[in-house]
Amino acid sequence: MVQPTTTASAWPEDPVPLSLDTAPVPAYGSGSLADLLPTLAAGLGVPDFEHRIAELTPADRVCVFLIDGLGWEQIKAHPAEAPFLTSLLGSSRGGTGRPITAGFPATTATSLASVGTGLPPGAHGLAGYTVRDPESGELMNQLRWRPWTPPRVWQPYPTVFKRADAAGVHTAQVSSPAFQDTPLTKVALSGGTFHGRLSGEDRMDFAARQLAAADRTLVYTYFSEVDGAGHRFGIDSDAWRGQLMHADQLVQRLAEQLPARSALYVTADHGMVDIPFDEESRVDFDEDWELRAGVALLGGEGRARHVYAVPGAQSDVLTCWREVLGDRFWVASRDEAIAAGWFGPHLDERVHGRIGDVVAAAHDDVALTASLNEPHESAMAGMHGSMTPAEQLVPLLEVRP
Repeated sequence: MVQPTTTASAWPEDPVPLSLDTAPVPAYGSGSLADLLPTLAAGLGVPDFEHRIAELTPADRVCVFLIDGLGWEQIKAHPAEAPFLTSLLGSSRGGTGRPITAGFPATTATSLASVGTGLPPGAHGLAGYTVRDPESGELMNQLRWRPWTPPRVWQPYPTVFKRADAAGVHTAQVSSPAFQDTPLTKVALSGGTFHGRLSGEDRMDFAARQLAAADRTLVYTYFSEVDGAGHRFGIDSDAWRGQLMHADQLVQRLAEQLPARSALYVTADHGMVDIPFDEESRVDFDEDWELRAGVALLGGEGRARHVYAVPGAQSDVLTCWREVLGDRFWVASRDEAIAAGWFGPHLDERVHGRIGDVVAAAHDDVALTASLNEPHESAMAGMHGSMTPAEQLVPLLEVRP
């Protein structure tokens, strides 16, 4: 389990480089997003799955409701806006309420793939917001799937949904119609039937009906607006609080319609951190000649960077990044990050070249932006991606009728 770390509000007078030993590696195998669906599938009797999250007990009808961008710490900090979710933080409703870890990096494409495949990033291969495609040498945006890459080549493993459907479990995804045919949905969340519903209320009502449609069911539903408000306005904004209130009402609406012998699990893909709009908090790669030296491509996102060096410059880039950023970021070589288990206990060979020669994960409330090449992302108020508790810890909240 991730242990809390202290987020500094000001730099020390004599900066001390962060030790990689202090990086809170996700709890792959027993308490991460990649462990949720395999545990539920095992409880449904789907062959070849293990019960990984010890405290979860089987149910015949299971629904996973993923609220994009709603971390455990954000729920705890807003009991007035989220009274129903807050009531689930303990076990007062007969279930369990505790945090699990998202996985690294804590970003949507990576986390959704971990949820849907039951695999850590080092296996499914969606190892960041953008990563280098070793075949083309280009940066691949795995959320928007640009440039186009054959989905099944990029992520070849079957989803838990597909395996459950093949085992006779009634399986359904209930989400926005816009997501039905996206490559990310195909490689991460497909299997069974997809049902597009525009409003959150319609999704909750339809998900409840799908749960009751058969004796064994696995249903997934999704709400994205909390994440969108956090990126645009920050998690300290009225707009974000309003979306949290909406999400809380949706969870309660679904919980009140649960059929017999069912369980609802509320989780998220990552939390979020507000990054101040000042030069100390936002280091601009495009304006920093030291950080740019020897770098061929900058991947990832502001709080979780993949850095691809020009041939022969890997060691110099690692040294420079540690000297410039090492007191505010965990800065690791590719081999160090892999050996430390940042991407999971094992790494598929096809994924190796997608990982940066240098991997930098933010510790403080700071981001490495790229104002020229990433103007939209650089202007975001709220960001995520790293291994701090505010980003890494996501809820696992259970409701049973």
